Amino acid sequence: MRSRPTLQWAPGPEVLALEPGTADVTPIADVVATGGVVVLSGAGISTESGIPDYRGETGSLRTHTPMTYGDFTASESGRQRYWARSHLGWRTIARANPNTGHRAVATMQARGYLDGVITQNVDGLHQAAGARDVIELHGNLDRVICLDCGTTSQREVLDRRLRAANTTFEGEATRINPDGDVELPDDIVRTFTVVPCTVCGGVLKPDVVFFGENVPKSRVERCYRLIDDANAVLVLGSSLTVMSGFRFVRHAAKAGKSVLIINQGITRGDPYAEYRVNLPLGQALTELMEQLQRTEL
Repeated sequence: MRSRPTLQWAPGPEVLALEPGTADVTPIADVVATGGVVVLSGAGISTESGIPDYRGETGSLRTHTPMTYGDFTASESGRQRYWARSHLGWRTIARANPNTGHRAVATMQARGYLDGVITQNVDGLHQAAGARDVIELHGNLDRVICLDCGTTSQREVLDRRLRAANTTFEGEATRINPDGDVELPDDIVRTFTVVPCTVCGGVLKPDVVFFGENVPKSRVERCYRLIDDANAVLVLGSSLTVMSGFRFVRHAAKAGKSVLIINQGITRGDPYAEYRVNLPLGQALTELMEQLQRTEL
């Protein structure tokens, strides 16, 4: 059974009644310094790498409707739309570099403050910054899976095949979205040729969780185990609108663990948070790292 896509979230009175998040990272640094922290990151940590978020002040959902699992599987035209636009968008994401926030997470992990990293992002930038054993909650655009036979392959291989099948395809990425999609006119989309699985001739899909699609159960269970063994959860750049990430915050709070949030704007998890910081991730994590370094002296 597929979950219903949650594209927007309206904050209730329990969120609106809260005081605004602070600009002081000291309380979060004090908790992180004790170790046993699991990071849960969202699209907000990648905005400084040139990849916009979904729901911020300039979030892509204001003008962009992301592909849903139902739309992708329902028709060839839906898949053509996705692959034509993603063919251009993936190149932009593949060229993106980790930013200060990604590097700070990798450094905290290397210094033993973190027990794990869970990301809702599909851009691979945590790993590019040096983070290890990252749980990619929603998958990674670097991989492709066949919906018929289950074969997985690298996106680079598919990219070469799509280039060969679309030698006259002309399109320009005007706006990149967190899911790797770009804005592209319909008349350009209709000129794009989609290629099948090389093993069985089936339907290829990026190995990511679309809106309306469930995160694999084994992945969810692995995240819960991390949360259960942790002392605190540090949310970085996520509004926690979708249940796939929000459930871990709720689970941690119910177990009496500290929930710490750094995000620009309110989040669905604010009522569960012990501390909330409202700052850009690069600035906040730079200050956090400086405070942690002082405790190490």
